Order: sequence, then structure tokens, then C-alpha cells
Amino acid sequence: MSPSPPESPASGPAPGPTPASGPAPATGPRPEPGPATGPEPAPAPIRLLIVDDDPLVRAGLRLMLGGGSSGIEIVAEASDGAEVAALVDRHRPDVVLMDIRMPTVDGLAATEQLRRREDAPEVVILTTFNADEHVLRALRAGAAGFVLKDTPPAELVAAVRRVAAGEPVLSPVVTAQLIEHVAGSGRDGRRVRAGALLDRLNDREREVAIAVGQGRSNAEISAALFMSVATVKAHVSRILTKLDLNNRVQIALLAHDAGLLD
Repeated sequence: MSPSPPESPASGPAPGPTPASGPAPATGPRPEPGPATGPEPAPAPIRLLIVDDDPLVRAGLRLMLGGGSSGIEIVAEASDGAEVAALVDRHRPDVVLMDIRMPTVDGLAATEQLRRREDAPEVVILTTFNADEHVLRALRAGAAGFVLKDTPPAELVAAVRRVAAGEPVLSPVVTAQLIEHVAGSGRDGRRVRAGALLDRLNDREREVAIAVGQGRSNAEISAALFMSVATVKAHVSRILTKLDLNNRVQIALLAHDAGLLD
């Protein structure tokens, strides 16, 4: 018997390697890593100018306010109101802490001059009295508030910070006390003038002006009048523009003069 022929190999191509499962690797360039994130930079310190004719008072204020943790930088000092304008031009302070009684140019005149500037810094009156016609005059001129010379250091730092943030350092109770202190025969004239000014406002602006006079914050006004905080800020800005006022303290004084807070 002849031998059987060898079996022929299976037809078709030889099997190749088994492909790996999963998506094909990307062939493009890898993205650059983003910048490393670190802690946010600290806010710039509040630039403060101290104005007082007593060198011991200035030294005490410098000691209380100039610490590294206060967030306040004392950029200059002055011993008289006559020096203020030049120092403001040179150092561009955010806040001026201003004594009232000084020999050549007092703090009242210096405040009035400063607040007429377009780039006026905020002014805080430094005084020994909390019910004084000079303080009221300074507030009417555009000062953002006042602090007593015996104010504790922490409260003084807080007052400077609030004023730098655009908030007054004066409660409605103190405003009323000041006005009552100097009421006299001029009250009727002030009421007529204040009423005429407030008549320039629309109804919504008038409601906001009264709320400011009541010492309410923007958030409190927002909740009471059912409007957003941004809308409250816009109303306050329009009131200041319409009535040619400097700040919220002047709005509060005007509302009080008009008898809207009685």
C-alpha cells in the first residue's frame, strides 16, 4: 500500500497578533500644564494721612495704626491743615484722619477743601467731643464720620477700614444727637432746603434715602425694599449725583433735616 499524502495546510491568511483592547493612544502633543496656583496676594494696605497739631497724639496714632497686621500704611503726617493739600497730592492717601482744632488752617476748612476735589480721599474727623457744631459742619462738608481721641485701638483700626470701604462711621443716633445739639433757629430753614432737594428724587430713590438715614446697610435695604443689592447701590449712586452729595452720611443728614426720620 502506498503511503497517504501529507495533509495540506488550512487555507487563508495566517492569524496575526491579537490587538490590545481600549482606545488607541493619542498621537498629538500633550497640553502644557497650567500655572501653579498659590495663595492670593494680600490686598494693598490702606494709605492713611494723619493730621494733628499735637506731636504726642500723632505718635500715639502712629503706634496704634501703623502695625503690620492692621492693613494700614501711614504715608505721611501733618501738623496743620495748611499742609494737607500738598501731602495729598504727593502721597495719594485713601483716608485722612483729621483733627478739628489746629492753629493756622483748622480741620473744618481743610476738610471742605479736600472734599471739593474730584479725587478726594475719605476724611475721618478726630475730636474730643461727640456732640459739637464743628463736627456737624465737617460731616455736612463731606467727612465720612468721626472718632473720639480716646477710641480704643482696635475700634480705630476698624473705623479706618470701614471708611476706606465706603462705609460711614457714624450711627443715626449720633447724627440725631449732633443735630439736636445745634438745632437752634436754623431748623426751619434746613427743613425747607432739605425738602426741596429731596423733591428731586423719584419715589424709589426717596425710599432708599430714608433707609440710608435710618442707618440700614445695602443688604438690609435690599431685603426691606425687595430689590437687589446692586440696585440699591445704583440708587444710592444716583441720589449722590442728583443731590450733589459726597457720601451716605450726607444723605442721612438730609433725610433727618427734612423730617423724614421723625
